[in-house]
Amino acid sequence: MHTPPPKWTFVLIGISVIAFIIQQITNLWIYLTFIPALALQAPWMFLTSIFLHASFSHLLFNMFSLFFFGIYLEKMVGRAVFLVIFLLSGVAGSFGYLLTAVDPFGPGLGASGAVYGVMGALAVLAPRMMIFVYGFLPLPMIVAAALYALLDFAGLFVPSGVAHGAHLGGMLVGGVYGFYLRSRWKRI
Repeated sequence: MHTPPPKWTFVLIGISVIAFIIQQITNLWIYLTFIPALALQAPWMFLTSIFLHASFSHLLFNMFSLFFFGIYLEKMVGRAVFLVIFLLSGVAGSFGYLLTAVDPFGPGLGASGAVYGVMGALAVLAPRMMIFVYGFLPLPMIVAAALYALLDFAGLFVPSGVAHGAHLGGMLVGGVYGFYLRSRWKRI
């Protein structure tokens, strides 16, 4: 069976880069970022905030992770399923931030929840896949995902500028979707 080459990984990276450039030259991002206190009045923020980033390094790290994990997952599950996992995980990340934000007016933005969802799906579908955490520590995907989840869980109790709840929400949804796909593949 021939799997088409990844497409959405590159499209999502492109959208995020374009959104970051727009952030730098306009104030439109204010209406697109996720603000928990305004979630009911502006529900589009659950989705649009995925493509915004707080800084160039934030964008770079998320897009670097999306590039490597996204290409692998998209080849494995196909284009449409990959896009669903990414978007659902990103929206779940916004919900995770909504539930854990200390300041209801503090903006939450970034693709981290979606990228963590991709990692969660890979942890279930390719648990033994070796990755290099922080560029030098080789770990199986399942161990790396568990380590990141543990660090983010601990981070919920330490005030910082990191949306740990978004990471956990995205990883949870990606992992659950991974289990769904795995069970479906076993029945075929």
